[in-house]
Amino acid sequence: MNLRLKETTALSVVAYMIAAPAFADMDAAKAFLDTEIGELSALSRADQEAELQFFVDAAKPFEGMSINVVSETIGTHTYESTVLAPAFEAITGIKVTHDLIGEGDVVEKLQTQMQSGENIYDAYINDSDLIGTHWRYQQARNLSDWMEGEGAAVTNPNLDLEDFIGLSFTTGPDGKIYQLPDQQFANLYWFRYDWFNDEQNKADFKANYGYELGVPVNWSAYEDIAEFFTGRDLSRLGVEGDVFGNMDYGKKDPSLGWRYTDAWLSMAGAGDVGEPNGLPVDEWGIRVNENSQPVGSCVARGGATNGPAAVYAVTKAIEWLEKYSPPAAAGMTFSEAGPIPAQGNVAQQMFWYTAFTAASVEPDLPVMNADGTPKWRMAPSPHGAYWTEGTKIGYQDAGSWTLMKSTPIERAQAAWLYAQFVTSKTVDVKKSHVGLTFIRESTIQHDSFTERAPKLGGLVEFYRSPARVQWSPTGTNVPDYPKLAQLWWQNIGDAMSGAKTPQEALDALCEDQEKVLIRLERAGVQGDIGPVMNEEVDPEYWLSQPGSPKAKLANEDETPVTIAYDELIKSWQ
Repeated sequence: MNLRLKETTALSVVAYMIAAPAFADMDAAKAFLDTEIGELSALSRADQEAELQFFVDAAKPFEGMSINVVSETIGTHTYESTVLAPAFEAITGIKVTHDLIGEGDVVEKLQTQMQSGENIYDAYINDSDLIGTHWRYQQARNLSDWMEGEGAAVTNPNLDLEDFIGLSFTTGPDGKIYQLPDQQFANLYWFRYDWFNDEQNKADFKANYGYELGVPVNWSAYEDIAEFFTGRDLSRLGVEGDVFGNMDYGKKDPSLGWRYTDAWLSMAGAGDVGEPNGLPVDEWGIRVNENSQPVGSCVARGGATNGPAAVYAVTKAIEWLEKYSPPAAAGMTFSEAGPIPAQGNVAQQMFWYTAFTAASVEPDLPVMNADGTPKWRMAPSPHGAYWTEGTKIGYQDAGSWTLMKSTPIERAQAAWLYAQFVTSKTVDVKKSHVGLTFIRESTIQHDSFTERAPKLGGLVEFYRSPARVQWSPTGTNVPDYPKLAQLWWQNIGDAMSGAKTPQEALDALCEDQEKVLIRLERAGVQGDIGPVMNEEVDPEYWLSQPGSPKAKLANEDETPVTIAYDELIKSWQ
């Protein structure tokens, strides 16, 4: 199959819109399949047409309606807004204004709609990190009941929920689905495959550290590799300028919160065993009881946000940022730091989002070979000294469609059609080639991705492997994501700046989280699934119990372990 994917132009979109009559019919649908989808679909052409016929028929009551939806600004959503929304209008007669705004702004709009009851948007693509919020406040329509009730007539019979790889992320403890995944990406380990396979580098590393240079399995090995490459002269490999063994960011900015709420503590081993999230203590260090009610964040109440594993996690991040990263990194935000590894002077990055893949495989980058294959690879993240088998090891973003109860039913029904269109099997393979943010098993297994895999640095192999289940979004222990998430960057920022020690910053963070939990408990706004706080006791009581929070290890420096990348890939296959 020819995978020189054409870029959709405004002209091709206009072409099939002009071809369509004033309202929907299958002519526009067939034109869309011809000009945009082609062979890049999990469905045959006949099945594509059958699926789009459903949208044509189901949309008839809404022809001429205009709806408004919103998402954060990433490549996948840009494609939806500029290509798929006009196509949906041509096919169904429903005009969609798909706004693209910052992630924080999406949460703010959603929070405003929850508080005011005013219908700001007819549907939101918001992270499944809010699953605990949606389940407890019950202001989002639970889609399980919706698809059987008010949304039944507008639910695609070919939706195939079991094909969505992230559905467990959007399911509440009550077993109900609250959100439909639209895009997913994971934070993984990124490294210079070419540097790691260079014979001189391998020999020098073995001589210095006594073991093989390879993908680090634990943080001790990551630290050795960071030290080895920082300041190393790689001019013989055509590398100009200073070389660094780590990349991160540390500016006191809202994006610093993502760096830590996105499972950094779980990578160190702070949480309990469990998939998709540790129970009873999660990756934020919040503990819940047997009824999924939050009972504490500080160790004194059974939480782990300020426990030894969390302190170790933040301490290591600061140490690596200071010793092994470009000097400017400490003053960078998430978006500023993201492009740096692709500039060619970074050996590895512990915390690298696969959403950067598309931008990191552009031709002529210093990290690309002439044949279009990358000089870098991605692999599972190393874990810290407190981690145990079966524990979550990293974060996976799952931007997911959410319908609020404050949205009038007709507008919600029309928006639900659009949500299913942009996640449909007809569309998803092509959308995934554009954004590389997989949501469907049928897409991951598509032949076109088998062909493209060598040019994506391990992305396809990771998503086809059983390892992916250990990467998950924020879980249901977090009862109010908008209120709690903003506390992280402010407190972690104090540790990054040196204003507080990691222990002091995490003590303040867990106390701030508990103030919110206590307010929610007193307000009773989340009913019998809201917080019910444990009494404070001597922290040693909880540290001596099995599981999380975990007592401080006598030695946090594990024996370093690495694995050859090619052997790792074989184990996945």
